[in-house]
Amino acid sequence: MTVDTIKHGGKVLVQALEQQGIKRVFSVPGESFLAVLDGLYDAGIDNIVARQEGGATMMADAHGKLTGQPGVAFVTRGPGATNASSGVHVAFQDSTPMILFIGQVASDQRDREAFQEVDYRAMFGPLAKWVAEIDRVDRIPEYVARAYRTAMSGRPGPVVLALPEDMISAPCDAPIPPAATLPSAKAPDEDVTEVLTQLADAKNPLILLGGGRWTFEAAKAVGALAETLDLPVAATFRCQDYLDNRHPNYVGDVGIGINPKLAQRVRDADTILCLGARLGEMTTGGYTLLASPIPTQKLIHIHPDANELGRVYHPTYAVSADAGVFAQQLALATRATNQHAPSRRVTDSRADYEAWQQPVETPGALKMENVIHHLNDVLPDDAILTNGAGNYAAWLHRYYRYRDFGTQLAPTSGSMGYGLPAAVAAKLERPHQEVICLAGDGCFQMTMQEFGVACERGANIIVLISNNGMYGTIRLHQQKKFPKRPSGTTVFNPNFAKLAESYGGFGAVVETDTSFHTALAEARAAQMPAIIELRIDPNALGPMAVLEQIEG
Repeated sequence: MTVDTIKHGGKVLVQALEQQGIKRVFSVPGESFLAVLDGLYDAGIDNIVARQEGGATMMADAHGKLTGQPGVAFVTRGPGATNASSGVHVAFQDSTPMILFIGQVASDQRDREAFQEVDYRAMFGPLAKWVAEIDRVDRIPEYVARAYRTAMSGRPGPVVLALPEDMISAPCDAPIPPAATLPSAKAPDEDVTEVLTQLADAKNPLILLGGGRWTFEAAKAVGALAETLDLPVAATFRCQDYLDNRHPNYVGDVGIGINPKLAQRVRDADTILCLGARLGEMTTGGYTLLASPIPTQKLIHIHPDANELGRVYHPTYAVSADAGVFAQQLALATRATNQHAPSRRVTDSRADYEAWQQPVETPGALKMENVIHHLNDVLPDDAILTNGAGNYAAWLHRYYRYRDFGTQLAPTSGSMGYGLPAAVAAKLERPHQEVICLAGDGCFQMTMQEFGVACERGANIIVLISNNGMYGTIRLHQQKKFPKRPSGTTVFNPNFAKLAESYGGFGAVVETDTSFHTALAEARAAQMPAIIELRIDPNALGPMAVLEQIEG
């Protein structure tokens, strides 16, 4: 039998992934999982080779967000695994399904601190839903099926499987189990009835949207429910695409840089229907918009993981169910209900949102508020926008209007460097949609090598780099706490346009609003990956923050 015909553990693992419907994986190659690479050689799975393991897992996270299926990544042991952990943390905090496979030393070398050996159960225990190491070659399909089911069930999240070299290289003829059957995510009818009763009794209710496992159909159901029951709807941190921002009942996002009037409406609400969100620090304004552990508002909390219900906030009524599915159940139950005329609370909340959308002028000839408003004007409804972390994102969150579900890819974990790999994954998954990545100069350089993947794969993304020569978020806080004593926050930058050109892409540098309009039009027409460097005045640290006006 030749090496080409031997069915080894790596091939069986890949076949098990195919059985679960996996069509694309992300990786950085390593000698510790050569057998898996061999299994991928003639499989029907597209292997996207990233430039660094953190980029690979961030791509996998974005893929999981867009498809609702686990994003799959393969990395090598030791340094590969530690690099990959950044994307695993994103997936954990963002409730994104993911499976990370890590090469491991051979099983007969374990616990000797062999070359690049790490105890992955200890390392990833706080960052993943389940961490395991395959110790029998005939159980590979079983582990893969369980990893898929675990990543998808309840609150979605990452699973980590370590692959000892001798397990995946050994001969294997284990049967492949069928595609995983997931538990029903519906709630009992009595829960639907009770929630509707409590909403009917409320004088000043508010819906909060967030969490994972949402769908286009669920987003439509929320809009219909809000109109029928006359409910204002707010999105939680970086979940702004869960309801068309043009919807008359959409009143803004509850996250960093929240509209103060919306923050007060959250405090003043007598009943909050929280659909899917964990109610973490960013959504609750540092746990102040809702008092902990017993909110002053009635809290109806819907979440797929029963362990999240009551974890921080004591709910008045709790339902363990998929929030998007539950929203569809509510909409169906109220379908025959006469639609309420918009109340004062909805129209006033919407008016506050519209006013908050009006640009506040910031310093410089090129203004981020005008950049975002131009994107609103020229991009199609289904354009996907990605970003990482940094003050530049504050303009995006405040001024951009998301129209379609699945068009916002951003880490609720606040991870820098996320926007570029997410944009690459998005363009590969949805090649006919425009994909725009927003990044700061510091944020972009965390993962800028992944621009090479975009050029290699013909993923024609457009990257807008807000270049102010500093880590702006940290500089902002530094100025507040230690005024006029900048330390460690300056960034030395390359010519980002030349970087794009060196990869064979389109590059431009702009310094005025008008030149940005021209450069964006040229980048969209270029049909190649593009970088537009936005030279931003260093004093413009956010929509409401001017460096020279900040006092300690």
